Amino acid sequence: MFTKIKKDTPETGEGLRRTTGEQHAATDKTVADVCCKTGTNKMQDLMVKLQEEGKNAAENYDKYVRAVADLDNFRKRAAREKADAIQYGNEALLRDILPLVDGIDRALEHACNSEDFEAFKKGLKLLQGQLLGCLQKHGVEVIDTAGKGFDPHVHEAMMQVESAQHEESQVVGEFERGYLLNGRLLRPAKVSVCKRPSMGGEPEDNCEEG
Repeated sequence: MFTKIKKDTPETGEGLRRTTGEQHAATDKTVADVCCKTGTNKMQDLMVKLQEEGKNAAENYDKYVRAVADLDNFRKRAAREKADAIQYGNEALLRDILPLVDGIDRALEHACNSEDFEAFKKGLKLLQGQLLGCLQKHGVEVIDTAGKGFDPHVHEAMMQVESAQHEESQVVGEFERGYLLNGRLLRPAKVSVCKRPSMGGEPEDNCEEG
């Protein structure tokens, strides 16, 4: 048997071209739809990221404003506390001294109504001990000078005294007590210092102003 081959006619070629063109058009439309859809998704992703970044920026700015406000409040509080410390820093010491002032008032009142000098003297010694105890409580320490060698860091020499009973540069007498505040010099002790008599000199005390 023989199969008849259908010849291409103008109508047949035109139909083939039409079919091929429609296929290409469908393919182009599909590609365009995919690209459009892909572009839309990317745009949506960018919008979501932009919203997230805007939210983060707003949160960071809020944290910044709060930090600046906290810092400003801290500075004001520190300045206020410093002013209070300067103004009321001695409150504890003064509160401890007030009972001593009351004791002095009572001692003076007793002295006006009594002629017992010994009792008045004992009262003053008692007040002196209480005052020194109060100062010691707040870090004040009396500088010991009796029999000590002269120390320019804590002593102030007022005069030199020739004496055979003391060593060279030894403290002979004390004119005014010295004090330390928590180990730091508050006021030097004013003292007289020994100067050994020259050879052949008599061993008598002789004062020479420093």
